[in-house]
Amino acid sequence: MAELRAVLHEEAARVRLDSIIKRFGATTAVDRVSLDIPSGKLVTLLGPSGCGKTTTLRIIAGLEHPTAGRVFIGEEDVTPLPAANRSITMVFQAYALFPHLTVFENVAYGLRVQRRPEEEVGRRVQEVLHLVGLPGLERRYPAQLSGGQQQRVALARALVMKPRVLLFDEPLSNLDAKLRKRVRADIRQLQQELGITSVYVTHDQAEALAISDVVVVMNGGRVEQIGPPTDLYRRPASRFVADFIGEANLLPAHVEDGMVRVGGYRFAYRQAGVAAGAATLMARPETIQVATEGEGLRGRIRSAFFMGTFADYIIETEAGEVSVADAASVDTMHRVGQTVTLRFSPSGLYLLPPATSSASP
Repeated sequence: MAELRAVLHEEAARVRLDSIIKRFGATTAVDRVSLDIPSGKLVTLLGPSGCGKTTTLRIIAGLEHPTAGRVFIGEEDVTPLPAANRSITMVFQAYALFPHLTVFENVAYGLRVQRRPEEEVGRRVQEVLHLVGLPGLERRYPAQLSGGQQQRVALARALVMKPRVLLFDEPLSNLDAKLRKRVRADIRQLQQELGITSVYVTHDQAEALAISDVVVVMNGGRVEQIGPPTDLYRRPASRFVADFIGEANLLPAHVEDGMVRVGGYRFAYRQAGVAAGAATLMARPETIQVATEGEGLRGRIRSAFFMGTFADYIIETEAGEVSVADAASVDTMHRVGQTVTLRFSPSGLYLLPPATSSASP
């Protein structure tokens, strides 16, 4: 097992996309996307359906050829190379396991295609099954496995080929919520232990935030923002990113002399690079407190729901509807129709230019 770990870590390669364009007829699915994915990192392509993330992944894999632009693995331009010659493997959404083959034969399939010696096939399959936590299941068939175990078999089949880059195409979408959380933790731990370069595609924001070194948010075939999960959540580059990553209240505001005014509420808040004048204030629901007295943005509770660890409110204010997830009031819920004041924590705020939109490049 130590040998496989060492090989995967040593072979991990940087991936670079240079101005990739992909058109399908009159539709531009990927529009001038450039990415630099460092060796050994897990980078997630995140966005809604049709944003271009899966097409970008397939271009890296060699399953789609770009209309324009270049793909580099390490220092090699692999753009003209077929998928089989790129030293890349992919874990698919539907696992793509052969139902009539055992776990052993599913994992060994690629090695047998390469006509590897039988002794090597047996050794490498056993090694990778131990690596993904499936020893002793070699003779079972896919139908005899749980969803999480099938996902591990698919991962083992990819790793046994000793790829330079590992790709994941919505790998957890077929699992229930609890199992999805556990398997994503397993994938992240294994990726970090092996140090293998990984590109992961998902539309699930929580999954992307939890698993990634870097998240690439895509929309309309273009890149909206690239950065660590904390940056995207706390300092979104556009209204689209603010609204897509988690939940956000986007409120009209006015900035002047280190003060921000939202409706009739004026409070101190400074942010480098923000000019005086109109702006949009992003306020995360979990950083807003609901009070019945004192200063704050005044409003009236339209709905109130007990959510276990927090109280979920929608509050009508003169600045618009505000969504609040307030843990402080979960034991003493405020009632619908009650007049309240909202106080914003600076840790959950970020100012966006008023003209920022999802069409931003």
